[in-house]
Amino acid sequence: MSKVRIWLLMAVLSIILVLIGRALFGGHGAVIFFLIALGMNFFTYYQSDKIAIAMTRSRPLGRDEAPEIYEIVEHLSMRAGLPTPRIYLTPSPQPNAFATGRNPQHAAVAVTDGLLRLLNRTEIEGVLAHELAHVKNRDTLVGTIAAALAGAVTMIASIFQWGLILGAGRDDEEGGGALGGLVLAILAPLAAMLVQMAISRAGEFNADATGARIAGRTDGLTSALEKLESAARRVPMQVNPAASHLFIVNPLSGESVMKLFSTHPPVAERVKRLRAMSF
Repeated sequence: MSKVRIWLLMAVLSIILVLIGRALFGGHGAVIFFLIALGMNFFTYYQSDKIAIAMTRSRPLGRDEAPEIYEIVEHLSMRAGLPTPRIYLTPSPQPNAFATGRNPQHAAVAVTDGLLRLLNRTEIEGVLAHELAHVKNRDTLVGTIAAALAGAVTMIASIFQWGLILGAGRDDEEGGGALGGLVLAILAPLAAMLVQMAISRAGEFNADATGARIAGRTDGLTSALEKLESAARRVPMQVNPAASHLFIVNPLSGESVMKLFSTHPPVAERVKRLRAMSF
């Protein structure tokens, strides 16, 4: 199922890029942007972990800096039957975490400064078990490809919008007119975000359930989710919106406009489902 989602995501966002290319430069632009889309798909597949780490400005976390985190990750990885992933630190006061990588052999997990300060050991175990569940369920490749391609679509559409505003729009005969191009440039980022939403929401419920089984308990993750959601409303995070769906809770939940495009299901519903689980 994860392979189907990956191909679907690549196809949909590639089509968006081709449409932008056609609106910008006609038939030749469509071909050029199709080739760009192929190159991006290839690059994001093989470099997905590096892309996510770069987008979030994360750095390797040394064992001597956080020996307890290494102990927890190694223990949970053994329980999950996974190789131990690389561990990173994201420089943000907002407590949060994410996982990335195209497969378990190339996986990485990252935690923020704020998470290490706010959560106790049981809660950290719950969060890291959730992230390892994304690795086990092969969600990480889908998430990172969505982040990279949606970010690229948004950037290209933004450039196009400014070009039209400054009078660089193409002639009506070739591309359907500046008005059509402007509409496409506005809708393309929205379409990219809708694709992210469709893929991310179900994955979070599955990762919660799998993570609880890896940890052998639900209370750590339920308590952590409630704390993280509350903190996200109060503590901002400087992160590319295209990468927001990677995190365990929406890092942009404090911004009212971004709530309309939330890539995460409500924490209350996630907690309710976890508490209904039995072992």
